[in-house]
Amino acid sequence: MSWGVVRLLWNPEYEAMPRKEMERLQVERLKKLVDRVYNTSPFYKDLFDRNGIRPEQVKSLDDLRRFPFLTKSELRSLYPFGLFTVPVEKTLELHCSSGTTGAPTMVGYTHADLDLWGEVMARVLACGGVQKGDLIHNAYGYGLFTGGLGFHYGALKLGATVLPISSGNTARQIKLMTELGCTVLCCTPSYALHLAEVMEETGKEPKGLRCGIFGAEPWTEGMRRQIEERLGLSAVDIYGLSEVIGPGVSCECQEAKNGLHINEDHFLPEVIDPVTMEPLPDGEKGELVFTTLTREATPVIRYRTGDITALYHEPCRCGRTLVRMARVSGRVDDMLIIRGVNIFPSDVEAVLMRCPELEPHYQLVVDRERALDVLEVRVEAKDGVYQRAEIPALEERVARRIREELGISAKVTVVPPKQIPRSEGKAVRVVDRRNL
Repeated sequence: MSWGVVRLLWNPEYEAMPRKEMERLQVERLKKLVDRVYNTSPFYKDLFDRNGIRPEQVKSLDDLRRFPFLTKSELRSLYPFGLFTVPVEKTLELHCSSGTTGAPTMVGYTHADLDLWGEVMARVLACGGVQKGDLIHNAYGYGLFTGGLGFHYGALKLGATVLPISSGNTARQIKLMTELGCTVLCCTPSYALHLAEVMEETGKEPKGLRCGIFGAEPWTEGMRRQIEERLGLSAVDIYGLSEVIGPGVSCECQEAKNGLHINEDHFLPEVIDPVTMEPLPDGEKGELVFTTLTREATPVIRYRTGDITALYHEPCRCGRTLVRMARVSGRVDDMLIIRGVNIFPSDVEAVLMRCPELEPHYQLVVDRERALDVLEVRVEAKDGVYQRAEIPALEERVARRIREELGISAKVTVVPPKQIPRSEGKAVRVVDRRNL
């Protein structure tokens, strides 16, 4: 299926800026950032002083290595307003994590921050194929989660119409999507597949959809093909996180779909070895680190995202010169180590998606038997396959592929359709019973 070529650059001055000019701009903004936070934030002043860092020492991008890394646990320790570099009353919007697995993190947005958010989201929406006049079905959650509002602000900036339907109530989602003729779908990739599944069951067709922008969880090329075929749209990956801005950090372009263009005039990226903490060259996978060059309320310097990716500086055929990041393959803290073998859920998903009998709905269940870790891969069969296929033979074939391609033994359990729990947000891919 072909959707044509999209060459819309929202802000070509920055999106197509020559590399040397971009680096000069980044150094200029980095100097201003370091000077500002040193003079406005007790946290950063103490951090710099303890590490023997003076703002005037920053003269090049290489000087960024003088600074220590910032971690999620440190942000939690600063809750609620310890990271802020402006008075709270100068912020217009606050977002925080749920805190269900520990203390929450808090981020703030000044008027300039909200303008920045709208700008970078307009860029990524355009990068993903959205145009003025499109009707965006925005099924990301609104509220403390930054997803829904980020897409909303970008749509307004771009001049598209946005349906702020948020998450939940799948039947209503499909009703409005089809009745209104929405042209763009924005949600998590797992929820996009769930929408497709329910549409197929109810005989609905997403006739108007042209493109989809999906993120907030790792997904594979196999999952992209499923979404595109079942919803009849062109799907791209988007990346963001609240600590940096929310969605809007980077996005694939419709023309190439070969890495996500990072808005690096605002968000300076690094990839490091998560063990040695040393920077890695282009093409080598490691942990993604960001410095927010222009964020006012809650800037971060060398923030460890925990996401695994690689960087590529070659210009893209879409015309953008912005550095690209590979699709996130997993998280440092989501990595499973099973009998000495490191794997991510996306590694297993890639194997499963090459089996035509299987649906892209799965869970990895990790347990411990007789002091040894064991992995069970639970995956759904396609409708009709479970009744007619030799399930034990299918399970053995999938297990053999996992063993040959990933170097790990796993028990594969093929279950009937609709047996893996669905989520209207991020899919739960791993159930770790070892600590229960």
